[in-house]
Amino acid sequence: LGLRHLAAAAYDCPPRLPALLLGGPEDAGGDPEEEPEDPGAALPDFLDVAVGGTFDRLHGAHRLLLSACCLLARRRLLAGVADGDLLRHKVLPELIEPYELRAAKLREFLEDIKPSLCYDIVPLVDPYGPSITDPDLQCLVVSEETRRGGEAVNKKRLENGLPELSLYEIFLMKDPDHSQNEEEKISSSSLRQRLLGMLLRPPRQDPALPLRPYVIGLTGGTGSGKTSIAKLLGHLGAFLIDADALGHAVYVPGGPAYEQVVAVFGTEIVNEDGTINRKVLGAKVFGNQDRLKSLTAIVWPEMARMVKEQIREADAQGKAVCVLDAAVLLEAGWQDMVHEVWTAVIPEEEAVKRIMARDRLSEEAARSRLRSQMTNSQRVEQSQVVLCTLWETDVTRKQVEKAWDLLQQRLSQDHST
Repeated sequence: LGLRHLAAAAYDCPPRLPALLLGGPEDAGGDPEEEPEDPGAALPDFLDVAVGGTFDRLHGAHRLLLSACCLLARRRLLAGVADGDLLRHKVLPELIEPYELRAAKLREFLEDIKPSLCYDIVPLVDPYGPSITDPDLQCLVVSEETRRGGEAVNKKRLENGLPELSLYEIFLMKDPDHSQNEEEKISSSSLRQRLLGMLLRPPRQDPALPLRPYVIGLTGGTGSGKTSIAKLLGHLGAFLIDADALGHAVYVPGGPAYEQVVAVFGTEIVNEDGTINRKVLGAKVFGNQDRLKSLTAIVWPEMARMVKEQIREADAQGKAVCVLDAAVLLEAGWQDMVHEVWTAVIPEEEAVKRIMARDRLSEEAARSRLRSQMTNSQRVEQSQVVLCTLWETDVTRKQVEKAWDLLQQRLSQDHST
């Protein structure tokens, strides 16, 4: 049997999952839409084969790719799993599974389909990994997208005095179910996009939290689009609490934090009309962790008290869901006041562009502001739901509606039990 038939037989495809078309070293330039001319041709085989990838949330296309690798290898398969900087420019890198989990799932699958092979599973932190230094490798399995990378590997091997690898190219069919802004091929990137708006981990179970209103803590870095998400949730019926507005209120003359802030930071932060000049105050604390802690120790407890008052007001109005829009939600420890944390994420480069355009800051100042905040990954690790405003407004709206509908389902289930 040809390689295509064997790979297809090695793993049953779920319904509507297209099979791979498997080319080879000699027919790698063929049309992936066409059947191989000779499916019964003898299979090439190699002692040691290499393959690389992210292998996030193993899906059907991964399994067929790996099945092909196992068919090509007689002794060893070297699998490089992307990590570190190689993940930075992936779609929604915050949602990529940890390396240890991806490597464990990969090994489990490989040992299940061909236990006789030796498997070397290693982290890839650069585009080459051990493929340019391992003298025993004979073949590198590539795709249409990674063939140029395979050619670069061979160039490096020649520079290192090693023989070139046979490049075995595998063509991936399109995903018939891909939607707007998703890749046409079956990919982990599309799977991660489909996680947006979904419940990633169970809500907090805290007996001290009242069942109503159900409080969502919405957070995100500067430029993440958090406020636009809050407005969409408000249109869907949520009671909105704007923590930034409360933050302004604590600083006004007569406000709960006014006297103490002036006493600690001096009268030079006070304008002629008696109000606190927040820019002057910000300059005093920026880059000085001790001063920043002194300020937040005064302000955050007062803001938390005002948030609780707003939650009680939402309950008095009969609101079922309350959304606390707070950039410092996690830093301030306010997750103890909410049932779920929802986080808005955006790639750093896009956040920088938005900050520069909105606040008229230099690129350096925009990046400095982002570096002073929690990272997307740190927020996502503590979140039940993740949203992203990278794409068109309509895409964001659909994400929010999806998250809202799933929330309503959870609340209905809670009330029925």
